[in-house]
Amino acid sequence: MTVLTDTATPGAQAPVFYVADEHEHPEGASTYLGFWIYVMSDCLIFACLFATFGVLGGNYAAGPAPKDVFELPIVAVNTAMLLLSSITYGFAMLAMDRDKTGATLGWLAVTALFGAAFVGIELHEFAGLIHEGATPQRSAFLSSFFTLVGTHGLHVTSGLVWMVVLMVQVATKGLVQANKRRLLCLSMFWHFLDVVWIGVFTFVYLLGMLR
Repeated sequence: MTVLTDTATPGAQAPVFYVADEHEHPEGASTYLGFWIYVMSDCLIFACLFATFGVLGGNYAAGPAPKDVFELPIVAVNTAMLLLSSITYGFAMLAMDRDKTGATLGWLAVTALFGAAFVGIELHEFAGLIHEGATPQRSAFLSSFFTLVGTHGLHVTSGLVWMVVLMVQVATKGLVQANKRRLLCLSMFWHFLDVVWIGVFTFVYLLGMLR
């Protein structure tokens, strides 16, 4: 605590003011807080997209229904790619805790491969739908479907770019504290996308096939 005295009036008893010292903030605390706020805002975005699909998902406009366009085996493989990438990212975090730079980079590379496979399969699915005439303009169902799934795919693509940048930084500067903090933020983001996709797989694909 800091003590301040008022000496402006000579001969008078100087009042004493107490100013509490600012407590220490752990390094990177503001980064984690800011990133959690971002993740929560992303939750709101996806909640709106899920709600939109829930309202519009049954409006086919005499066009194809989910049973006509969805191929669950391919979607299941795609889901496995993302789930496996979440597991391998966990292994990367374990290697990071042991300060093993090579193992961390190796597991991140495997994670990036699974993530790229997920995006590739999703693009293949979109291309097939468009080739069959099931475009976003065809019905409210397809419009909301492309928007929800496409937004998730863009997030995964952004995560892959971020991952590659971090791999370059780790390879260049090693597992310094700043890089560890960035890897932890990306870990939160990546697992968040995994949880969102489980919701997409269940709500859009599985329940869609039951309509």
